[in-house]
Amino acid sequence: MEVHAHSSPAPGGTHTARKKWTHYFWEFLMLFLAVFCGFLAEYKLEQTIERHREKEIVVSLIEDLKTDTVLLYSQLTTLKNSKNVYDSLVILLSSAGIKEKGADLYYYGRRPFRFSFAKYTDRTIEQLKNAGSYRLIKRTIVSDSILKYYSNLERLYSLQDQIQNRQEEYIVSSREVFDPLVFESIVDDETNNILKPTGNPPLLTYEQKPLLKIMSIIHNLKSGDRSIKREILNRYNEAKALIRLLKSEYHLK
Repeated sequence: MEVHAHSSPAPGGTHTARKKWTHYFWEFLMLFLAVFCGFLAEYKLEQTIERHREKEIVVSLIEDLKTDTVLLYSQLTTLKNSKNVYDSLVILLSSAGIKEKGADLYYYGRRPFRFSFAKYTDRTIEQLKNAGSYRLIKRTIVSDSILKYYSNLERLYSLQDQIQNRQEEYIVSSREVFDPLVFESIVDDETNNILKPTGNPPLLTYEQKPLLKIMSIIHNLKSGDRSIKREILNRYNEAKALIRLLKSEYHLK
């Protein structure tokens, strides 16, 4: 009867024990946890970076808004007496004694040239638009307020353009009535202020048609003047309120 010999390990060798399924399960679980924890750490780091970037953007926006408030207040100051200038000029142009009021006519007639408008600060908002980083502003109340402010600034720009067009119209029409050499002589070279001329310099014409044309343009400038003052004041108040909101939401001093 044939006897089969049982296989035996080679001298000095050992059996390789088969691993249980639980061993593979724990290996998989540890690997999964390592990957998952790495993902969480990366996600947390990314969130921290974005929060830091968001705060940097807000700080930059506040600086832009502070600059805007200075410019807006300066515009209000510049336009403070504009109504008086327009009213005085219309009264002088329609006066029966117009030929005796040359000094006042040239003084007030030169003043509408002086009103110019500022370009407000859009450095940070343009960076956000161009870089597609507006998503970094997470708080809805903040993002909505920012969008509203800059949207309203565009409306202010549109109104400024309308007034500047009327100013250009005034400049063209004034050439028919006012002597440019007198206008040139009443601008102080050092201070750039307007000075009242001496004597009684005459107008180029006293005909009704060109005088009425100038008065019509001044009427339009007065209308725009009321609107622009209101818009500038609204933007000034909005900028101040937005600064307060940003500081409150992001706990800034």
